[in-house]
Amino acid sequence: MLNATKTSTDLQDAKRIVLEAQLALDTAPPTLLREALSRHVADDYFWRGMHPFNEQHGAEAVATAFWQPMHHALTGFQRRMSVFFAGTAVTGPKAETWVAQMGHFMGLFDQPFLHIRPTRKLVLLRYAEFHRIEDGRIAESALFIDIPELMLQAGLQPFPTPTGVHISQPGPAPQTGLMFDAQVPEEGAETLDLIEAMMSDLGNWDLGLPLTEELARTWDPQMLWWGPVGIGATYTIPRYAEQHAGPFRASFADRDFKGHRARLAEGMYGGFFGWPNFTARPTGGFMGMPATDKSGPFRVVDIYRRDRDRLVENWIFIDLLHFWSEQGVDILGRTTGISESA
Repeated sequence: MLNATKTSTDLQDAKRIVLEAQLALDTAPPTLLREALSRHVADDYFWRGMHPFNEQHGAEAVATAFWQPMHHALTGFQRRMSVFFAGTAVTGPKAETWVAQMGHFMGLFDQPFLHIRPTRKLVLLRYAEFHRIEDGRIAESALFIDIPELMLQAGLQPFPTPTGVHISQPGPAPQTGLMFDAQVPEEGAETLDLIEAMMSDLGNWDLGLPLTEELARTWDPQMLWWGPVGIGATYTIPRYAEQHAGPFRASFADRDFKGHRARLAEGMYGGFFGWPNFTARPTGGFMGMPATDKSGPFRVVDIYRRDRDRLVENWIFIDLLHFWSEQGVDILGRTTGISESA
């Protein structure tokens, strides 16, 4: 178990800082987004975003690269959170305070975004966001959005053959994910322990058990796995093994775990992200994509819900555009007709 050194008051302060920052950002007119962000982030603010946004430094760069185009594209922009929690992450030499959340960005898709043609219709765009709090400000953020989901809603098909199913992805079944109030510390510790046990089992795919038996050690039989566009969602241990975990393991070799930038839990919820989490070499077939025999990086977010002693729901964000770009495949360009270099 990771040692939690922050008190609930510290975590509550961190939540307040994030909520105030996002309220200012979400409600600011496009011309004032930089100013709104600047009031809440550190001078040396570091931001990570899915490809092609990647890494940005400072409020002006982040607002110009992502928030202004997003607000311009989605008229009546709204953030609809379904999970919100905080925790202490010990993934380096010192403990750090992080706030994580998940939900959908919503609006009327009225202007192009990344050369994706607007529909003038309502869109829902899945997101997950992590913020590191230091000295009363947001020092570091990671924002994962499912860009291929927006492409799909615009009538485009970025990937040939998902192994799961693409459907609207809801928040937690019991509607308990918004933890604005302080939680019992022992619950978060138990959630993090279970996530750690699952990760230990995963290892390098060499536990030596049949896949369904491996999963049953930490997952509920009725597990829900909400994967990104290109992979899709699946339900129950046998179908998850059949429709995602099995095909994924069969289609990649030389998996090498790189670690997580942040891993935390509060109450019955927890999650992590890496930059990258691991590398693997595609041997062909997965999502209908070809073998390249070139190892590439997987940037991944996992958000979990625990029920008693098992994980029951998992929401996954994978920067598939970045992975395939590193393999020499421009998914955005070939789908929209405009290359990344244009």
